Amino acid sequence: MKKLLSYPLSILFYLFFGITLVIFHPIQWLCLKLGGYDAHKRSVDIFNFCLMRCLNILGTRFGVENQYDIPRDKTVIFVANHQGMYDIPPIIWYFRKHHPKFVSKKELGKGIPSISFNLRHGGSVLIDRKNRREALVKMSKFADYLAETKRSAVIFPEGTRSRTGEPKKFQVNGLLMLFKKLPDAVVVPITINNSWKLFKHGNYPIDVGVHVRLKTHKPIPVNSQEAESLVAEVERTITADII
Repeated sequence: MKKLLSYPLSILFYLFFGITLVIFHPIQWLCLKLGGYDAHKRSVDIFNFCLMRCLNILGTRFGVENQYDIPRDKTVIFVANHQGMYDIPPIIWYFRKHHPKFVSKKELGKGIPSISFNLRHGGSVLIDRKNRREALVKMSKFADYLAETKRSAVIFPEGTRSRTGEPKKFQVNGLLMLFKKLPDAVVVPITINNSWKLFKHGNYPIDVGVHVRLKTHKPIPVNSQEAESLVAEVERTITADII
């Protein structure tokens, strides 16, 4: 019965999802041209709030557990496991005061209304995962941008989303570059659970009644230990709470 219900609700979701993408593309463009960074960021925040509301059509709920005071006066490096594309809207919305910018694959930088525009113009970095040298150069420039602006990074070190929720081994080069160039930053591990279940039947139908959970762990100063041991600690912290 649950799967049967997911078919019409998925159609309704994709309709509103598509409308949201199309509507917010020109809104982002106007905000950026007329109001600069601050106006564009507000439009992106609202856009991602609306994407979450679209998911509510499917009975999707979002829960964020955060008992820590995450600093706003310095760069934060949010590190999370990756279970699906809908990991991103709650991170942008719930951590919007930290100005999160994403490390993303270059393929997402074109062809997707609203999303590609934000990745290209909102401060995120697009990397070619097949070109390690170029990727590290871009990560270095990204770290310089974060240091200058005190904005924050979001990185999914698994490199690709988990289709079953099982964590994949972290790819550490990007993290090590950020740690090296941002010694005064803090790392905030985030464990994401259940978002993979939205796609357990594939892209259609999307499963209904999923409770996507984000758990924030204790912030760790980058300069508190060697970079390699910090990466290992962050990976252990995140994966220990994946259920």
